[in-house]
Amino acid sequence: MSRSTKKGPFIDEKLAIKVEKQRSAGTHEPIKTWSRR
Repeated sequence: MSRSTKKGPFIDEKLAIKVEKQRSAGTHEPIKTWSRR
């Protein structure tokens, strides 16, 4: 069963922080993570 559209997509907090750092820096490099949530 898929996630409810009301809830929106789940993004791990730690991963979201890494994405924001890259966006503010303006880089486009792969993000290494072991998160499986």
